[in-house]
Amino acid sequence: MMAPETTAAIASNTTPKGDVLATARVAGIQAAKAAATLLPMAHPVLVGNVFVNFIVADDHIDVEAGVDTVDRTGVEMEALVSVTVAALTIYDMCKSMDRAMTIEQVALWEKTGGRSGPWRRTAVDGDVDGLG
Repeated sequence: MMAPETTAAIASNTTPKGDVLATARVAGIQAAKAAATLLPMAHPVLVGNVFVNFIVADDHIDVEAGVDTVDRTGVEMEALVSVTVAALTIYDMCKSMDRAMTIEQVALWEKTGGRSGPWRRTAVDGDVDGLG
């Protein structure tokens, strides 16, 4: 969440620190690959593909990450770290313009593979916008 002036500056690429979304995308990709070094109980996973996408709205930016692997485990933590670091990068690059920004509602939406099998968020799980 941020002031509309901040999202406008990000969308028009006129922030003082440069291209916010391109930098946040790279940060999110790097973060997914480094999750095991950041989380003490996570084990290294061979990350095959990471995507980080953004939806710029009037007063917020939605950040979405997807991570693929060929390992026997899921990559939920890698995706959650990716989204969080991308959001932190947006905050870092725009804090001089808008210190009131907040990072909210980081959540896993869907996973496949791993020992526990597939899972998808539903309205019962707390989906606030009904898209689950």
